[in-house]
Amino acid sequence: MSPKKSDDGPKQAPLIGRFGTSLKIGIVGLPNVGKSTFFNVLTKSQASAENFPFCTIDPNESRVPIPDERYDYLCQFHKPLSKVPAFLNVVDIAGLVKGAHAGQGLGNAFLSHISACDAIFHMTRAFEDEDIIHVEGCVDPVRDMEIIHEELRLKDVELIGPIIEKLEKVAVRGGDKKLKPEYDIMCKIKNWVVDEKKHVRYNHEWNDKEIEVLNKYLLLTSKPMIYLVNLSEKDYIRKKNKWLVKIKEWVDSHDPGALVIPFSGGLELKLQDMSDEEKKKYTEEHKTQSVLTKIIKTGYSALQLEYFFTAGPDEVRAWTVRKGTKAPQAAGKIHTDFEKGFIMAEVMKFADLKEEGSENAVKSVGKYRQLGRNYTVEDGDIIFFKFNTPNQPKKK
Repeated sequence: MSPKKSDDGPKQAPLIGRFGTSLKIGIVGLPNVGKSTFFNVLTKSQASAENFPFCTIDPNESRVPIPDERYDYLCQFHKPLSKVPAFLNVVDIAGLVKGAHAGQGLGNAFLSHISACDAIFHMTRAFEDEDIIHVEGCVDPVRDMEIIHEELRLKDVELIGPIIEKLEKVAVRGGDKKLKPEYDIMCKIKNWVVDEKKHVRYNHEWNDKEIEVLNKYLLLTSKPMIYLVNLSEKDYIRKKNKWLVKIKEWVDSHDPGALVIPFSGGLELKLQDMSDEEKKKYTEEHKTQSVLTKIIKTGYSALQLEYFFTAGPDEVRAWTVRKGTKAPQAAGKIHTDFEKGFIMAEVMKFADLKEEGSENAVKSVGKYRQLGRNYTVEDGDIIFFKFNTPNQPKKK
């Protein structure tokens, strides 16, 4: 059984993007599309979560707890002294304008903020409001999306030029054979972004070597994008807006597979100021609901992250790992000693715990598993690690 497991490991497709777990998602859009309202809603949702240190990294960056019924259930079940949920790091990036790649507005600063993020909430405005001016003069979300897409692509064009020049000097004219494959890959990327005018992420066929090069340079157009369509409360509740079909068609033809999530910043803000009872009454009366949880979870997933739980009377905690992480590396998230002296992971599925009612009951039906170093951690696993340390024979 175990050789098969180890064969599974290398087959996992490499991921485009920075490696790590403290990844960020940026809110990007033109000015006055509702980015700051949305960011404030997220930040407020964070303030209402209890029992963890309130943390706004700086005024435009925030750690938002991931709403999760499994985590809530484990907290109810164990009533622990300490509760630590998983977090999504969100950055509010000031509005981009046409010509930003060439420094228009505060263009260069904005684009450098985007390059520090690992995924993008691309917010577009589909609501009319005479009091909120539109930087392009009128509301047209498809045009706005094209502006943002083109600005990001043009910035990449600007970045690719000097990279290829440098590689050409060393690999082609200088005859450095080791760098020739990187030069060839960069020429392919240039052809895609510069000549075909497409974003890196539109191509789902990049091979391992190409992804390695893409991860070296982390181009803006390689970052996963989730499209948030900001509607008026009225349109969101009635699920109708003249732009929705056009936006979906544009995304399907340009960025196939990307998610489009309609929401209403105004409604989310209103709901947040209500008590739970008022919120329930309002959403039932208007036959609507908040989509905030879906947006937060989708953002987290776009960063290729997931989490496992450690749970007991002392602490219930969600530990963030990259999708595809093996058990020893997951153990290393808790403490490096756990990874170095890894013996096994005792794993219980959340659904089994909920169904059986206790850890002992899960054990008695044979669903409490002892797994080795080739086990790939799955989202929501409840894990107890066993390991050795040099000084002590065995420890929790």
